[in-house]
Amino acid sequence: MSAGHPAGHPAGHPAGDPAGDPAGDPGVARSRTDVLRLEGVRFAYGRLPVLDGVSMHVGAGEFVALAGANGSGKSTLVRIALGLAPRQAGEVRLFGVPPDQLRDRWRVGYVPQRPAVGDHLPATVEEVVAAGRVARRGWLRRLTRDDTVHVEHALTVAGLAERRRTPVSELSGGQLQRAFIARALASEPDLLVLDEPVAGVDVESQARFRDALVTGCREDGLAVLLVSHELGAVADDLDRILLLRNGAIAFDGPPAELEGVSLGIHHHDLPLWLEGLG
Repeated sequence: MSAGHPAGHPAGHPAGDPAGDPAGDPGVARSRTDVLRLEGVRFAYGRLPVLDGVSMHVGAGEFVALAGANGSGKSTLVRIALGLAPRQAGEVRLFGVPPDQLRDRWRVGYVPQRPAVGDHLPATVEEVVAAGRVARRGWLRRLTRDDTVHVEHALTVAGLAERRRTPVSELSGGQLQRAFIARALASEPDLLVLDEPVAGVDVESQARFRDALVTGCREDGLAVLLVSHELGAVADDLDRILLLRNGAIAFDGPPAELEGVSLGIHHHDLPLWLEGLG
């Protein structure tokens, strides 16, 4: 198997260049450098190591996938990267600053693996998506014309414009996941992080999901970190793939450099060939 770029230091991104604005201001406009960078991150449950010196980055406007076998620590890594879980060693930078120092949290859109939603939540798809504007405008301000434009754009990109009046309790699993993605997009984030967003959803929703992410990256300059072991829907659109194995990044490079592997046909058995890497 091709080694790709050295883990954590892909070509074109100096290892010592911190993410984000050189002045370290977390409120600056979109950066052309890294939006997320981890260096030597370690984490263990008791004596059981989960992450052992992980280094990685996501550049502005990049579409990056993080893959790994079940239990490899992907979700733990994402939570540490976003400041939702503590690390035991190493450094994390979101837009050039530690996650807990990022003032404009709307710059990060996060859709967890199993978003919580009440079975009888009395909210429509449009209302859920509009909630994504709260991070930018605050709770006390009414929706402006600009807010409405961005909500409409998010609904359209996610393929949910025709379901705007539908109660979210009536959505399929794939539609509900797209509604949460649209909510994240409505805040106009610079980085969108999705944890296993297509697990168990129908083929149509996977296609809509792919279109939404590609539109965000190519038209809006959005950086995307997709955590998944089902990459068939986006295999041809990824800029890089990171493979997490034995607590470290085993591969960091374009999907084409994974010799003998066709991501487009490995819809269900990706964890199997991951276990053979290295």
